Amino acid sequence: MSEALDTALRLVRAQAALVRRFDARLSGLHGVSLADFTLLLRLGQAAGGRMRRVDLAEALGLTASGVTRGLAPLERIGLVSREPDARDARVAYASLTGTGRQRLVEMLATAEETAAEIFTGPAWAEEDLAQLSNLLTGLGGTGLAGTTGPGLR
Repeated sequence: MSEALDTALRLVRAQAALVRRFDARLSGLHGVSLADFTLLLRLGQAAGGRMRRVDLAEALGLTASGVTRGLAPLERIGLVSREPDARDARVAYASLTGTGRQRLVEMLATAEETAAEIFTGPAWAEEDLAQLSNLLTGLGGTGLAGTTGPGLR
């Protein structure tokens, strides 16, 4: 097996383990998945806590229908609402509700704690995390760079 394939498979396995860990914590404490949290976080980082659905899809690397499927349960539980554009009926916005904004702050604290648990200890020096972040960015990964937190805009 080539070094490149071995590395890719290790990365896939590590990603799956991280998703399981975040899903378990977020689901157990807040009733949402990591995918739900990521969607809510992007909305929380947007000006006014709202985004056009097509822009949200692009930011998350999803299709428009994928975003619609992801938003539906969040709308049902009152964390997100659908807002039409007053000037263009073809455009729809996804917007955090007041409850969604409050719950997102709680979810973010849980996600921060989970990440800290994963990346603490002698194996993870600050410069190692920075290097890993840079390497993942080179693969197309995006994170929280340049953001101030959920709904703080």
